[in-house]
Parts: sequence; C-alpha cells; structure tokens
Amino acid sequence: MRDPERGVTETDRPGIRGVTETDRPEVRGATEAGPLGIRGVTEAGRPGIRGVTEADWPEVAALEAGAYADTSLTEGEAALRSRVSAGTCFVLDLDGRVAGYVLALPYPMFRYPDLTRPERVAHRSPNLHLHDLVISAPLRRRGLGSRLVRHLTDAAGARGFETMSLIAVGGREAFWRANGYRAHHEARPPAGYGRDAVYMSARLAADREAS
Repeated sequence: MRDPERGVTETDRPGIRGVTETDRPEVRGATEAGPLGIRGVTEAGRPGIRGVTEADWPEVAALEAGAYADTSLTEGEAALRSRVSAGTCFVLDLDGRVAGYVLALPYPMFRYPDLTRPERVAHRSPNLHLHDLVISAPLRRRGLGSRLVRHLTDAAGARGFETMSLIAVGGREAFWRANGYRAHHEARPPAGYGRDAVYMSARLAADREAS
C-alpha cells in the first residue's frame, strides 16, 4: 500500500503501499490528538499529531527506507517530498522525534502515484489518495496507525474531499473492504506495487450522509 474510525481493532500491517502499522480501522480508533496541525505530545510520552514540516523529511525518509527495504515500494526522499499536500500530510511527534507519518494527496479516481518518479503535476480532485503510512517499529501495535488515518480522514472531510482511495497490498483487500472500502479490480496498479495490489476507494462519511 501505499495503503480512515471505521471499525478497527488491531493489526500490524495496514496494507496500503505496504504500510507497517495500523490498528483496525486503519483509517481511522483511539483518541484525537487535538486540532489539526497541533504540535508535540498531548500527554507525557504520548505521540501527538501535527503537519509535516521541512525539518521532518530526513526522518520521514529514514522510516520509509526501513519499512520498504528490499522491495519495489521504496521511493526515497525526493519522491516523498513531491507527494506532500498542504493539510493532508501528518507526522507522529514523540518528544520532537518523528515516530510515524501519513502522506495523502489529491488524485483523480483510478489514478495513483508512479513509484518510479516524483510527482510532476499537482492535481485538483475531490478524491484524496492515501499514499503512504508508516509507524516506527518500536511503536507498532499500539493503535497509532489508526489515530493517524482517522486524523487524516477528519482533515479530508474538513477540506471538502468526497472520497478517499488507496492501493491495498500484502493481501489486505479483505481488511479494507471490512472497513468501508470497495475494491476496483478493473483498475490494475503497476507491477511496482506488487502482484496482489488492489486499488480501493471509500466515500467519506459526510458525503454518504448527504447522499
């Protein structure tokens, strides 16, 4: 995957572009860290959620490299930087250290980032693509991935996005389907996402209620 609360319990890998942690909803479980963009921690030793900053990229890139070592999913710092979008990219801040991140950017439905190159165009779309989610290995299985995804989902709704999409990898299609995502098997992700990669999408809650 570069695989929001939507019924979640706990799982080690969310399954979005090979995400390395999320509890079940993987969207989206735990309590919110406060207003969007809050910096620092909310309780002693508890990670807070804030927007990604320029100073975070070396740590973000290091987490990505460790999560996807020896796979075709690794992108590197330049590509990750190119996929940043204001208000939809967040980090877990643990006492000033980046302990995890989620990157999402507007992308037309049935389209997705090319893992072999940086973004060349900034898209305008009512769909937000959840591209990558990684949690530091020592902090996995604590529901932090779910916190990040739920935070992102709330931000997406506040910004007027109608849908979210992702590419489920590592056999996580059933998990995402159980959490509100629909598989689109007609959309074939490139080989770089893995043989079992599945493009999936979900309507945001506000959009569902309005329809």
